[in-house]
Amino acid sequence: MEAVTGIQGNQIFLYPASDLAVIVSEYSSTETLNQQAGVEHARVIADCFKSSTVLPFRFGTVFADDEALRRSIRSNQRQFLTNIDRLRGKAEMHLKVMLDDCCRDQLRRYVPAAALPTVGKAYLSNLRENAALQRERQTKARAVSVQMHRMFLPLAEEVSCRRVETGKMLLDIAHLIDSGSVERYQNKYSSASLQMKDCQMQLSGPWPPYHFVHRLTHHTPAAATANVARSANLAATA
Repeated sequence: MEAVTGIQGNQIFLYPASDLAVIVSEYSSTETLNQQAGVEHARVIADCFKSSTVLPFRFGTVFADDEALRRSIRSNQRQFLTNIDRLRGKAEMHLKVMLDDCCRDQLRRYVPAAALPTVGKAYLSNLRENAALQRERQTKARAVSVQMHRMFLPLAEEVSCRRVETGKMLLDIAHLIDSGSVERYQNKYSSASLQMKDCQMQLSGPWPPYHFVHRLTHHTPAAATANVARSANLAATA
């Protein structure tokens, strides 16, 4: 850990806590937790992930002093250990799947609710049409998600869908896999890219299992901390 530095180049400290080790760096309330700090936070997690099972704290988690940190570890220790056991030897792969919006043509004819009266037949008809479009979009997104699940067979998954400015639908899919299966997963991705010709796919990873760590601690706003506090760059390693 000697070569690893925390946010804004601050020194990293290792706190032993029973079967866990908590990695933190000092943080001053005068410092800004900006986008660059988020990148540095992620870098620390990624470096530790190369050799340990890690449970990332939410970016911006700050403890006022060492005692506050110790209390948090004691109160969450059982959950930490449960998560460590569940995620040991696991990695997260992230898929972005872009596909045509099945409702694009209908949306061109759709009249926004703001342009209609708030009562009457036209208003109710507009609401029904909007609900139907949303159901159709969700059905297509769910079908693609199920197809991806059958292709990759992950241990667990987190899926979200949104419509982007280009008028297409974007599926964000996080898959939890065994760390030793990364190459096999990448081969499946190559095959899936050839099969799913109506989709644009992008793969990244392996990453620490961000989407599969249960939230364990409360965020403490920087403004409420002491002048020099502890920033938790990493929740736990084992």
